[in-house]
Amino acid sequence: MTALNVIHAGPEHAPQIVDIIHRSFGARPALDPPSTASEETVESVAAVLGTAGGLLVERRGLPMGAMLFDESRPGQLGLKRVCVDPDIQARGVASAMVGVAEDTAEERGKDGIWLDVREELPETVQFWSRRLYHPVGRDRQFIEFGKTLWLAREVPTPDEMHDLAAKLSTLLRPGDLLVLSGDLGAGKTTFTQGLGEALSVRGPITSPTFVIARTHPSLADGPPLVHVDAYRLGSAAELDDIDLDATTEEAVTVVEWGDGMAEQLSDSWLHVRIEVRGARPIDPLGTPHEGDLVDEAEPRVVTVKPHGPRWVGVPLRSTLLS
Repeated sequence: MTALNVIHAGPEHAPQIVDIIHRSFGARPALDPPSTASEETVESVAAVLGTAGGLLVERRGLPMGAMLFDESRPGQLGLKRVCVDPDIQARGVASAMVGVAEDTAEERGKDGIWLDVREELPETVQFWSRRLYHPVGRDRQFIEFGKTLWLAREVPTPDEMHDLAAKLSTLLRPGDLLVLSGDLGAGKTTFTQGLGEALSVRGPITSPTFVIARTHPSLADGPPLVHVDAYRLGSAAELDDIDLDATTEEAVTVVEWGDGMAEQLSDSWLHVRIEVRGARPIDPLGTPHEGDLVDEAEPRVVTVKPHGPRWVGVPLRSTLLS
């Protein structure tokens, strides 16, 4: 298939988009109540394109799909009239639009995306679920789906790592789970220390490698911090033996080296990956180099990816990138 061209549409594209909307929604099964898409006109679509904007997908100059944007909610980008030419379904048009829409939300400084999906269209519901959009509400025949965007930012110093953790702490509540990953010495414990300070828990917070888990009670009537190091654990079953389920609902739980194991503890979690920025020498013979050891002063790149319905609608990007 020839490459798709996804265009940021303006009012001049309204006629093509109205045609796709009418043909796409007209080909869907009869719904009760019927969709209002058939009421869209060139004038109504042009008005949206002239303010919030939208997308048009073309192939060889022919319109293939479209969507309209909605900026009525602060910090969120809404998707409306998401549609594909009924003659070319299942060819990646919708996925291409979703990818560009997420990029657009990021460029506009949005924290996430929302849209309404008809419950009577199970294939559409499945499409958004596969792309990690989560149902967060219901209004009559509509299910509201949402997704919070992930982010990455450079953190030049340990002090700024503490500051980043402090910002994140303002979004946390009892029951939240953070899964931390990164190389040895990357800064996972430094991040957790900043989190503990901001949550006002009893310290000191050190790497719990040999005791596996420590609970730090709150000194300020807030949630305790459970700090877990899964480095020496071989499986999720071994993590079960720690019996964290008894504390996760009341505490903020941080699991270092928890990839592939700790996610079972909750249906929602934040994956925080910390990487040391800058090249390290690679020697197939294993000859030691001065630059092999992680320097605390080297800048890090911290990536935060939300998973699950708990994080839908949370101002993650605007809080951590401020």
